[in-house]
Amino acid sequence: MGSSRSKPMAVAIMGPTASGKTAAALAIARTRPVEIISVDSALVYREMDIGTAKPSAEELASVPHHLIDIIDPLESYSVMQFRTDTLRLVAEISARGALPLLVGGTMMYFKGLTDSLDDLPTADAAVRAAIELEASRIGWPGMHAKLRALDPITADRLAPNDAQRINRALEIIELTGKPMSELLGKREKPELPFELVSFALEPSSRAVLHQRIALRFDQMLGKRDDEGLVAEVARLRARGDLTPTLPSMRCVGYRQAWDYLDGTIDRAGLRELGIIATRQLAKRQLTWLRAMPDRIVLDCLGSDPTQAMLEQLESLEK
Repeated sequence: MGSSRSKPMAVAIMGPTASGKTAAALAIARTRPVEIISVDSALVYREMDIGTAKPSAEELASVPHHLIDIIDPLESYSVMQFRTDTLRLVAEISARGALPLLVGGTMMYFKGLTDSLDDLPTADAAVRAAIELEASRIGWPGMHAKLRALDPITADRLAPNDAQRINRALEIIELTGKPMSELLGKREKPELPFELVSFALEPSSRAVLHQRIALRFDQMLGKRDDEGLVAEVARLRARGDLTPTLPSMRCVGYRQAWDYLDGTIDRAGLRELGIIATRQLAKRQLTWLRAMPDRIVLDCLGSDPTQAMLEQLESLEK
């Protein structure tokens, strides 16, 4: 790194699903000492490899990775846990003389890292229980619609079945009388102990990204139920302690495969609903990205976005 820097540098590689973030990170890793910090709320789970598009064993062995396979699917991992872990990891990686690469598509994690969430109200068990009771009557899509009426900005960034985050957003409104988007927008951003350079891999064509998403989902499914995503979810179900309401099992692809194994949809329905859910995820990720003004945008469908990223990095490091 340039000797004139007062703070160490870290690099974020953000983007929607299927935009090539992992490939870009591994390409950078071939040019300099780096360690990768995963910014992905699904990769934290052990035993969930296929549906999360987890890096292969060879890829994981080729460069140090962090925040992958750190919790059981029964457990949950919060934005604040991510922020605490990442601040520690960036300091440790920088001290080892390597470049921290923050790679992933969980935009709420990036937002929590740069903006912090410390001054939001702490959880209130009674309020959460009341929200869950209402959700049991009208469903989480109904609660999402309620949130949209109260805080459309936050609702746009959440999936209609994202119970954990919908509950939190409604809880904040109940406790403060204000939408979470307003509270986040009014705060001064905390100063990070490192300089974060953020690259965003964004598609010049939504249709081409959708083709990539469909191809990747088909690869996850495989040709038979005993070899791909369905087999992975069947193994998880066989544990006997997981339910479809857990955050892990609500991940895109997993909840559709669970429904398929329940017999409520057929394989064609699994494929169609899985691809639709992944497209919706990509749309929400792009909504988050457009609200991040300091990012360096690169076309993930361009001829060589990784080379463009490397050239930008080299100029920043001088």
